Amino acid sequence: MACFRLLQWNRRHSDHDRFGLSNRLLAGTLSPTLRRSLRLLTNSQVELITIGDELLLGFTVDTNAAHISRTLAAAGVEVVRRTTVGDEADKIAAAVGEALERTGAVITTGGLGPTSDDLTKPAIAKIFGRSMKLDEEIASALEQRWRARFPNSRFPATNRSQAEIPEGARVLTNRHGSAPGIWLEDDKGRWVAMIPGVPREMRGMLAEEVLPRIKVVAGGSENAIISETLRTTGIAESAIAELLGPNVLGEQDTETGSLSLAYLPGIAGVDLRVTAKRLAPARAEKLVREAIEKLRSLVSAYVYGEDDTDLAAVVLEKCRSLGLKLAVAESCTGGLLGERITNIPGSSDVFLGGVIAYHDDVKRQALDVRAEEIERYGAVSEQVALQMASGVRKKLGADIGVSITGIAGPGGGTPEKPVGLVWIAVDAWETKAQRFHLIGDRAEIRQRAAQAALEIVRRALSNG
Repeated sequence: MACFRLLQWNRRHSDHDRFGLSNRLLAGTLSPTLRRSLRLLTNSQVELITIGDELLLGFTVDTNAAHISRTLAAAGVEVVRRTTVGDEADKIAAAVGEALERTGAVITTGGLGPTSDDLTKPAIAKIFGRSMKLDEEIASALEQRWRARFPNSRFPATNRSQAEIPEGARVLTNRHGSAPGIWLEDDKGRWVAMIPGVPREMRGMLAEEVLPRIKVVAGGSENAIISETLRTTGIAESAIAELLGPNVLGEQDTETGSLSLAYLPGIAGVDLRVTAKRLAPARAEKLVREAIEKLRSLVSAYVYGEDDTDLAAVVLEKCRSLGLKLAVAESCTGGLLGERITNIPGSSDVFLGGVIAYHDDVKRQALDVRAEEIERYGAVSEQVALQMASGVRKKLGADIGVSITGIAGPGGGTPEKPVGLVWIAVDAWETKAQRFHLIGDRAEIRQRAAQAALEIVRRALSNG
């Protein structure tokens, strides 16, 4: 089976298999170094090191690390540690050296450009005891690429530094930019794959150059990393943890594999992610699916979907199946609920529209909210929320009207009605309102209010 997979890989990628690893593995002519690499990687574990001062200072969000981890996990390769270091040679060398001691398999991003702060290659070459040398073929290709883009401009001498590679390294072709990647290994069977930090270049090189090589050297591994997510809303992380208990999945850790549960709270609610690692694919899928169904049975009242399910899509589908039309009236959310709904393709067959009744006059004129109710109870009240929901349903001819009125802050709160107070009402076959005290800044309160409104509609449809 491993040989069949490797043969398929070789046929697809022979144009850039610069070191012929797949052919050599099939022919039984692997060097002792690569044989040690193969043994080292039977568990398919790597470490990831992202390099750049901009990452440490927070000026750039490290989306590369998330993409690499997801991509490798989908291929059954586990990222066991992620590290970020700045543009300092000694810190790069220390991080890579420590990672090599732990796992023997490292991917780095960043620091391969032509400027003085691009120090990845010489820092890692020093760890391996290799000198840097200029690859004239790469230098020529870089110059040709430059002249094609800038025919009237001189090729900068600094760009030639991108053609310097550690002695004995393999070059990883970059079809998406100028900086080539590097694959470097030592006599202990340890390796480092260096790829650029520019996201577009990183993604292309990961898929085309790095992942195929990892699959080859880890070809003996049949393990998988499988994850599924159960999405909940309307319940706090601590409350859901109490419902599930401390050992809801049982004793699943073994020497060869594990099944774990992660609580992932966010604006939309709490996601429950079950992950199986270092297990055969069929067993991993079975254990994960059984765990998801067990969790669902314990917290079913709060579950609205799995994986990437959007609550707005769930509400629309429920309305569609019942032949119901929906309309919204919004104050503090200012159209955010309507946006959530219309972000879903095909929403027009359910969603009629909405009214943004931010000012009290609009509440009165557009939604028939009684002036005396606003005067007596205030715009943020149960009474006004109920009239807003009823008014928008009648005005637009909908089956269901939902309203939101609240104080998103940062000002406008009082001891009786603090920032975060929100009333949400639904008017359909019955009319009811619910009071919330939401936490966060202005944007978060508005987002939480829109999510809460969708959940109220979902429950009304489920219970109706």
